Amino acid sequence: MPICRLLVLMMGCGLLLPPATARARQATPGDLDRAFQARRDSLITYFATRIPDDDLSRGGYLDVAARLYRGTCGTWCVARLDSLMAHPRGDMFWMYPFVTVMYNDRGTLPEATRRRMRDLWRTYTPYRGDTENHWALYYTALYLAAQQYPGEPGSSWFTGKSSEENMAEARDYLIAWMDLTTRRGQGEYDSPHYLRVYLTPMALLYAYAEEPAMRQRARMMLDYLLADFAAESLDGLSGGAHSRIYEREVIRPFRAPGAAPTAWLLFGNTPFQPTGETLILALSGYRPPPILHYIATDRRAPYVHRELKRTRHRIRYSRERNAPVYKYTYVRPEYVLGSTQGGLLQPIQQQTWSLIWRTDDPEEARNTLFSLHPYSSPVELGMYFAELQEFVTEIVVRSKKEYDSPDKLTGGSPYEQVFQHEDALIALYDIPPGTRFPHVNAFFSDELRDLKEDRSGWIFARGGEALIAYYPLAPYRWEEQPDAWDENRKHRRLVSPHLKNGAVVQVAPASAYASMEAFRAAVRALPLDVSTRPVPSVRFTTLGGATMELTYGETPRLNGTPVDYAAWPLYDGPFLQAAPESRRLEMRYGALRRLLDFNTLTIREWVETPSDNRQDPGTP
Repeated sequence: MPICRLLVLMMGCGLLLPPATARARQATPGDLDRAFQARRDSLITYFATRIPDDDLSRGGYLDVAARLYRGTCGTWCVARLDSLMAHPRGDMFWMYPFVTVMYNDRGTLPEATRRRMRDLWRTYTPYRGDTENHWALYYTALYLAAQQYPGEPGSSWFTGKSSEENMAEARDYLIAWMDLTTRRGQGEYDSPHYLRVYLTPMALLYAYAEEPAMRQRARMMLDYLLADFAAESLDGLSGGAHSRIYEREVIRPFRAPGAAPTAWLLFGNTPFQPTGETLILALSGYRPPPILHYIATDRRAPYVHRELKRTRHRIRYSRERNAPVYKYTYVRPEYVLGSTQGGLLQPIQQQTWSLIWRTDDPEEARNTLFSLHPYSSPVELGMYFAELQEFVTEIVVRSKKEYDSPDKLTGGSPYEQVFQHEDALIALYDIPPGTRFPHVNAFFSDELRDLKEDRSGWIFARGGEALIAYYPLAPYRWEEQPDAWDENRKHRRLVSPHLKNGAVVQVAPASAYASMEAFRAAVRALPLDVSTRPVPSVRFTTLGGATMELTYGETPRLNGTPVDYAAWPLYDGPFLQAAPESRRLEMRYGALRRLLDFNTLTIREWVETPSDNRQDPGTP
């Protein structure tokens, strides 16, 4: 029986747990699909109509693609394409919009325009890039371009390779990347900015690849990447730790162009925010399975979600090419607190831990709190980039101006260690003398209410319905943190200029306490032992009664037992289950199951029954 029919029957019988909101509780799979298709249609219409026909000064390739899809191209498309093709630029970020135009031209464009488009693959040499998302975009576009022009010699391609050679190289890379991701996790993991440019190549392959196996892989990777995002999201915002996030987005999470726009299109749980990459997903024909909607929107009960990721490829200063990244995220209806273990897991834009809270105005909210050591060193950059160490910092700062700043709000540090249990977190810093920027920064949003520096040493505040306690291990001062979006807004940055440093963070839902003072009293009463010599060390009993112990450089202990990182799952939580190296991901919601098996390139859906006690969900 098809899964949609099963879902309808289960909802009618009360066997399926409904999502959180009243709207979602009443929605059948058919309702969800109709709502998705309406959003999809409105997004395509937006791009197809936003530029007037008499304005030839604006509009990009994706505006052309939307008009081609709608069949409303006219003379505007030809004239605008002529202008855009006169000076191609953007490397792999040129390639994927250009491919989208190629495949949405169904005989509309003049033959002369098509010849010019074909010749650009010979005369323009796009740079392949140096990151995981760059290569996914580059090889997807190369694969589809070679598919479009088969049997052509190397002299007709910028690579100097034939169509078949280009396609084979691209296929090999894409399959290897999917294999590595489904065995050991992404390197550019959980980026609210770059999510869009992982979904984009998979959407293009799903829409246009002629090889059935490649199209199936792309469909499965769309499910995989979206499930990965959905399980740690709150109202369309990406929670927890991130491999790459820009400072403007770390302050204002809604403006990350990958997370919220994708959530709007697929799940409808955040305000409209159009992006070109979301348009490509809309044009692809991909339709999210209902279970993804439920995973993304049901936040009635709190849960722990764990993931295993990996660093991007290391080329120096490391014994491991891809070191493991241990992610831990606690998701509640009111907030998300998430972290990794710390260290240099991703250059420049890493966020080791963060708290975000639910807000009534996600578009304008600065709903986050976090801390970091603003580390800057050629050692970090040399670990991941091939440039000469004498010049690598200067080269990076040309495009990432915040990197070499003592006030920066993103970045990892080799002198940071983090341990989290549910909604409590310990962050420790042991910074050697002589380190550039030897201090700790913590971001306190101007939206925090009831902020109080207590005589006990705790700093208390409230963000939305999240009650927050932050205990600095060393003396600090407050500095002004300018808002990246509004020059009239000023936040607080806690700056602690001490080498032996750290913080304890305890969060709780406002509904659990009669007042803010009741929360303060409960936190003040918690057992807390801290020291900074010879290294920072904390023993803390949480509001939930768990005892957390962390001494810098040692394995954390929970209730006296060391954390077993060797047994860390690829995915583990109420919604997602996967073992390392398995190449299988099982989605769960109530009795629903959806299994992505990359070993067999199959998708399997079923409904779990009380009598079904099979150990292997892939077994018929």
